[in-house]
Amino acid sequence: MASISNDPNGRRRILFVNAAKDRKTIRLGKVSLRQAEAVKVKVEDLAGSAITGHAPSDETSRWLMTLDQDLYDKLAAVDLVKKREAPTLGAFCQSYIDGRKDIKPGTRINLERIKRYLVEFFGEKRALRTITAGDAEDFRQDLLGKDKSDNTVRRSIGRARQFFNSAKRRGLIQSNPFDGMAAAVRPNAERFYFVSRREAAKVIEACPDTQWRLLFALCRFGGLRCPSEVLALTWGDVNWEHNRIRVPSPKTEHLEGGGSRMIPLFPELRPHLLAAFEEAEAGEEHIITRYRDANANLRTQLHRIIKRAGLEPWPKTFQNLRSTRETELAEDFPMHVVCKWIGNSEPVAAAHYLQLTDEHFERAIGEGPKAAQNAAQNQHEGTRNVPNPDPDEDAETAGNARDFQAFPEGSEYFTLGKVTGLGLEPRTCGLKGRCSTIELPGRGGTL
Repeated sequence: MASISNDPNGRRRILFVNAAKDRKTIRLGKVSLRQAEAVKVKVEDLAGSAITGHAPSDETSRWLMTLDQDLYDKLAAVDLVKKREAPTLGAFCQSYIDGRKDIKPGTRINLERIKRYLVEFFGEKRALRTITAGDAEDFRQDLLGKDKSDNTVRRSIGRARQFFNSAKRRGLIQSNPFDGMAAAVRPNAERFYFVSRREAAKVIEACPDTQWRLLFALCRFGGLRCPSEVLALTWGDVNWEHNRIRVPSPKTEHLEGGGSRMIPLFPELRPHLLAAFEEAEAGEEHIITRYRDANANLRTQLHRIIKRAGLEPWPKTFQNLRSTRETELAEDFPMHVVCKWIGNSEPVAAAHYLQLTDEHFERAIGEGPKAAQNAAQNQHEGTRNVPNPDPDEDAETAGNARDFQAFPEGSEYFTLGKVTGLGLEPRTCGLKGRCSTIELPGRGGTL
């Protein structure tokens, strides 16, 4: 049993006998009798647990989790609890990052960035449990004051919440100060930009080499993510005979069936792939080989190319290339097909990819019965977005799509994954009918 002793000036202390039958004292300072009695009940539970060797009650355990450091240290001084570790912000965030063996390099970079933001604002040695919901809101306002976009701040809050959720699961904090704060990325139509085919042609012309031209084409006309999917693509993923490309998808490989997807070998891609194939060395595996350095900032390089083309860099440089392609494809194919090719879902496409363009309005106000008929038909189908300025290319793309089927990813369907050592020149025919051939990867196909 424990007892409460009153000292002068309203101070109180709790007396109890420990397991070794020694009399111990816990000085509470100036507290009300009700507060002292509440602590006394918990002290009795802890002392009894120490004597019997049983764990304290759930209520007492929860009370210890919320206990301020000063009183907790007093309990630890009389051996009622173990000394509490007081993890600091910087050390805990780093240990969390180091312990995540399941994340990709890009995710690790993002977590390192948010750790830096947190440490700059709160301090390296700030105890985790002293950060409150009010502090978290101040952190958010500080990010907004640094001219970061709303979605950037939301992502930062979501990653900060990851750190504190981990601390909560480990019992280091009672609650997450970032809970309840907006972290979901919202659609931002102001940052949409439709990269027209005319602009794309200018950028491709300004590219310094074949590999940059192919890299840009894969994003603009193949809808690939850059850099993850573009750099993962190998020659073994290209099936020349059946006009298919298997796109490895590191971003979605953790989802069931998300490790790769199949897309048509769009006619806009073929000339750039052939050019890169002709330049590839024998035995080369990856399609893009020159820009694989982890420190290569492809966005910065692309901005230079865009300016060289006489254009202004658009926002979300690579994502808007994917967005443009998905908007184009949605003009001619059902959305479930388009989403399979692009590698997202219909809700995500509607919120973050599909764009409203000037050409929609031009078609809507077009003169003549055909324009009115097309507008009515498009409204009924609900899957039209923007017109394709090149009907011949569109027809060829549609033909590829109609032939598109699900092929097994077996060894006979795809190439061996490396450039062969023979036949790297395109087929040419002389006046006497003499022809050279290029042996395409696959099952004996030639051009």
